[in-house]
Amino acid sequence: MGAARTFVIGDIHGCVDEVNCLLDALAPTADDTVVCLGDYIDRGPASKGVIDRLIRLRREGPRCVFLKGNHEDMFLGFLGEGGAFGEAFLANGGAHTLRSYGLSGEYGDVTGAQLPAGHLEFLQSLQAIHVQGDFLCVHAGLDPAQPLDAQREEDLLWIRDEFISQPHPFPYTVLFGHTPQREVLMDLPFKIGLDTGAVYWNKLSCLELAEKRLFHVRRGERRVHSRSVRELKSARGVDS
Repeated sequence: MGAARTFVIGDIHGCVDEVNCLLDALAPTADDTVVCLGDYIDRGPASKGVIDRLIRLRREGPRCVFLKGNHEDMFLGFLGEGGAFGEAFLANGGAHTLRSYGLSGEYGDVTGAQLPAGHLEFLQSLQAIHVQGDFLCVHAGLDPAQPLDAQREEDLLWIRDEFISQPHPFPYTVLFGHTPQREVLMDLPFKIGLDTGAVYWNKLSCLELAEKRLFHVRRGERRVHSRSVRELKSARGVDS
């Protein structure tokens, strides 16, 4: 039996074929951990299919950590289930999400009761932060000016330049999504950005922490590419 692996997957945005291809190739076992950084829905063609796949993944055995993205939070707000900026959901790709569920309607017209069994529970169960050894996983980033225990959820879900453009004081390499890049952003030892714009016809990316490998699937392809990331040896607390 091999060593336990940890896979961290960037923003999916309804790209169900690509996440299916990636997960099938990775074949995580009960010893492994899969961390998804949020933004499973909106803009892409198959948000319902993505959530179906992630719910099934949790049943298949690996430890699953599903973080909340700003798009899930907007969806919860749209459904009247406590999220923020629900009125902005449709303008940010939410109409694609509703169509994937066979639904339509304006703010206040659609409720969580109209979703398939388990989907609202999935959305409500999403967490904000996950620490895995010397790595901290979060959707958008952290406010470098605030201690970890004083971070605002709005920043965890929405922050961009204030986090990305400068070092931070926290004792972790932060793994984040939210801000799409052409390639995985490596700013070690401070941060690694894993949103590589799958929904914008670029690619879905994943980092495996134990073996220090990057995986990606290009939008519309059914082949997983991988490469070693030896520069990870310089990340805080990560052995070479």
